[in-house]
Amino acid sequence: MKFDGLSNRVIGCAIEVHKTLGPGLLESAYEQCLAHELNTAGLSFVRQKPLPVHYKGVDLDCGYRLDFMIEDKLIVELKSIDKLQKIHDAQILTYMRLTRLNVGLLINFNEVLLKNGIKRFVL
Repeated sequence: MKFDGLSNRVIGCAIEVHKTLGPGLLESAYEQCLAHELNTAGLSFVRQKPLPVHYKGVDLDCGYRLDFMIEDKLIVELKSIDKLQKIHDAQILTYMRLTRLNVGLLINFNEVLLKNGIKRFVL
């Protein structure tokens, strides 16, 4: 996988979490641990950032939250599920469109090898 520097740093943090914990935990555990790793790596991020839906000139709070927005450049969406589905791709692409950010990572921690659970999106 050849990615930009920021994506590589975040993936490195995710690999560290996965190497330590392995698969099989709840998404919330991975989120908490990834936040610790990102902080240790000196990356600025917002966790559970509210994402309003802009509809006909009005921002509506529909309950959407980004798992992570990193350095105001990268969206990271976490999962801990059996298999990523096309709806998960659609979710992160929609989040990217709504935030006008061009890069996103979808990371599924419920894989034996984490690299098999990482997808990078670029608009």
